Amino acid sequence: MAAGRNGRTVRDLRRANRTAVLQRLYFDGPLSRFELGPATGLSSGSISNVVADLVADGLVEEAGSVDSDGGRPRTLLRVSPASGHMIGVDVGETRVRIELFDLALTELARAERPLTPQRYDVDVITGHVRDGIAEVLAAAHLAPERLLGVGIGVPGIVEHTPDRGAVVHGQTIGWNAVPLEALLRTDSRLPDSVPYFIDNGAKTLGQAEMWFGAGRGAGNAVVVLFGSGVGACLVTPEVERGRAVEWGHLTVRVRGRRCRCGALGCLEAYAGAESLLARWREEGGRPPRDADEETALTAMLAAAYPPEGQDADPVALGVLEETAEYLGAGLSDLINLFQPERILIGGWAGLQLGPRFLPAVRRHATAYALRHPAENVTVELGRLGPDAVTVGAAILPLADFFTRGGRRAEPVAQDRLPAWQTALEERRA
Repeated sequence: MAAGRNGRTVRDLRRANRTAVLQRLYFDGPLSRFELGPATGLSSGSISNVVADLVADGLVEEAGSVDSDGGRPRTLLRVSPASGHMIGVDVGETRVRIELFDLALTELARAERPLTPQRYDVDVITGHVRDGIAEVLAAAHLAPERLLGVGIGVPGIVEHTPDRGAVVHGQTIGWNAVPLEALLRTDSRLPDSVPYFIDNGAKTLGQAEMWFGAGRGAGNAVVVLFGSGVGACLVTPEVERGRAVEWGHLTVRVRGRRCRCGALGCLEAYAGAESLLARWREEGGRPPRDADEETALTAMLAAAYPPEGQDADPVALGVLEETAEYLGAGLSDLINLFQPERILIGGWAGLQLGPRFLPAVRRHATAYALRHPAENVTVELGRLGPDAVTVGAAILPLADFFTRGGRRAEPVAQDRLPAWQTALEERRA
């Protein structure tokens, strides 16, 4: 197909126009054809053609009408929720959560698998993900071929390779170059035409908060995932979909506590929930025996902040106050480095601690940061709750679908092995 002076073909232009209309309807709809013109910058003729194509493809549908100024009522349009489905997976620290969504990100089904102390065994995790995907598809009576893709948020650094698919480097969980995408394809009940989108969990959390949560409208933000460990996602105009940063492994104390990554003095060794509970125990605290981290943290909060008339546990309170200072100091580094408009705190521990923690964390962040960027940032809790990582993971295939103009990903060529299969053969060799 011939290309124009800027290298774009007619097909590229059509795809871009479809993307523009879909995104405006998705975020701002329902809208009329008349409103879509100014919102997208397209001519009325282009809007008519694009809308006709999207309606014919079943991606856009009518959603009532509104009166116009003295003329005929204008038909409102919206993205059809049933025209696509995505699965979001959170490989978390206490459980694997799998959720099925329609195109409007309405949850249709969910499955959860708790994790044992040997929680990050690769075969166990991949088995949980495969079984959970099958479970939610069966619950919704949805054929796997209908999926736009499966998004997965994982701990660690994710390397996207051309020959091995997504490879996870999770030093804190003992994953050394794990070809997760390849392993998930093994014995998978999904057809090869359904793509996997695997990324760092802090990034998927950031994606969700920026699209639908407390980050909407901000051009420059940092979203913090505070769980057993800590991580962050940076979103700027240059990196609209966010970039995961290993914030938890900044050194905050030379020759300090040993972090689960193996290094000394990392922020995560002081501010993560796992280390917070360990410090409480070391200083004489009594977490519930054999309790998981979420239950133990709840008990610690109850001990530090008891009902009126009861004495607080000074050890629990002291460890929590120290943790708030470490977390605030860590946030000051993000403020000084990136000068964000907003910092959003999410993750299961962040949500549990937030109401009690936030004032102290803000105070310490401001005290440790440079004055000018500190005066221009707000520190808030995320708004999407414990499902934010799965929602953000499901957004990964949705964003790809929009980028393609509402077209599904191209199937794998039949004259070569899929990348996941090649990687698996190499692993077996």
